[in-house]
Amino acid sequence: MAMAANYLPYDPQQMLLLPEAIQDWLPEGHLAHFISDTVDTLDLGAFHARYDKDGPRNQPFHPAMMVKVLVYGYATGVFSSRKMARKLHEDVAFRVLAAGNFPAHRTIRDFRAFHLKELSDLFVQVVRLAREMGLVKLGTIAVDGTKLKANASRHKAMSYSHMLKAEAELKAQIDALLKRAQQADEAEKNEPELDIPAEIARREARLAAITEARQRLEQRQRDADLERGRDPDEPPRGGRYKREFGVPEDKAQDNFTDPHSRIMKRAGGGFDASYNAQTAVDDAAHIIVAAELTNNASDAGELPTMLQAVRDNLGELPKQVLADTGYKAEAVFEALADTGCDLVVSVGREGKQALRFDPQRSPRTAAMAAKLQTEDGKAAYRRRKWIAEPPNGWIKHVLGFRQFSLRGLHRVRAEWKLVCLALNLRRMAAM
Repeated sequence: MAMAANYLPYDPQQMLLLPEAIQDWLPEGHLAHFISDTVDTLDLGAFHARYDKDGPRNQPFHPAMMVKVLVYGYATGVFSSRKMARKLHEDVAFRVLAAGNFPAHRTIRDFRAFHLKELSDLFVQVVRLAREMGLVKLGTIAVDGTKLKANASRHKAMSYSHMLKAEAELKAQIDALLKRAQQADEAEKNEPELDIPAEIARREARLAAITEARQRLEQRQRDADLERGRDPDEPPRGGRYKREFGVPEDKAQDNFTDPHSRIMKRAGGGFDASYNAQTAVDDAAHIIVAAELTNNASDAGELPTMLQAVRDNLGELPKQVLADTGYKAEAVFEALADTGCDLVVSVGREGKQALRFDPQRSPRTAAMAAKLQTEDGKAAYRRRKWIAEPPNGWIKHVLGFRQFSLRGLHRVRAEWKLVCLALNLRRMAAM
């Protein structure tokens, strides 16, 4: 007769006779422990200041706990407040960080919305902490941009030409309804019953929304024409000025759910309502030392902004800056000529024949093209991909962050810094 196997004890109903430390539920070195310890070293005074004025009778959740849960959520690919609230009941790491607290999803959502500036400032504190740990050297940084989808429905966008048609149709419908209202007595005899005031109000609200969107597009076009140096009184001609001043292209679009977003080309083809997220990455440990965001699809004017952000965050500029051809601009090279940074910016497509620039018209660009033909220039630029592109890949493929949860430019900027803060903490824990 075969003997029964001798298993290790297994009794799911066994009660714990003595309370064990909640921190022991996770192994030593777990990311949750690192995030908890790091947040405890940060200055959270700005978060506490919001609640001080409410007095002792108000009992909100502790800001340190809320920050830990939010940051750990973003660091592990949980961006939805509903999913975070569910994880607080189901996930051991979330339970350890919350230590017996279970804020509802609305509480998490509101905490994130109310503390956008404070969460953005934490990004700077973590970058400075990384430098103290020796993970940021500011020898060489690489600047890169990536397009991320806005929290905007592609079905709630409209082109300029369609806006003009829709406005005309709605105005005609409103006029017809007003006439019908004046002939109400006759209409009641021959027409099916209709709530005319409600129909008029619905169409007027739609008309107002479309008119506002059209005015935004026209203002955007006026600003773009002025930036190009076009005179408002200049009549249409060929090339870029084939339309009247301030009149957008027929295909120009505006989104009703997030008007600050812009239609941008997707990497794999197609177009989405998106934002252009920028990172400056230090070569020592791939720590993001500056994170900014714009709703302009072009990278051309972003290099001075990113270098100023690095200076604001760390008090000095790097010795060398690498960037791809999207950042090439004579005006930018001129503006950064006296910063002391060694700029290495591609002036043509990689793998293509070197472009030639007129030294008289574009002296800085011509000098950059010459630098990139030297062995030192080539060696420096070869490092750009290795430094700049992995963090954007980790954000999209490791964290899984491909679309913003918030809407509006200033909110999305804060969420982008929260994402980069979370990625930095993952890197710091791994290093």
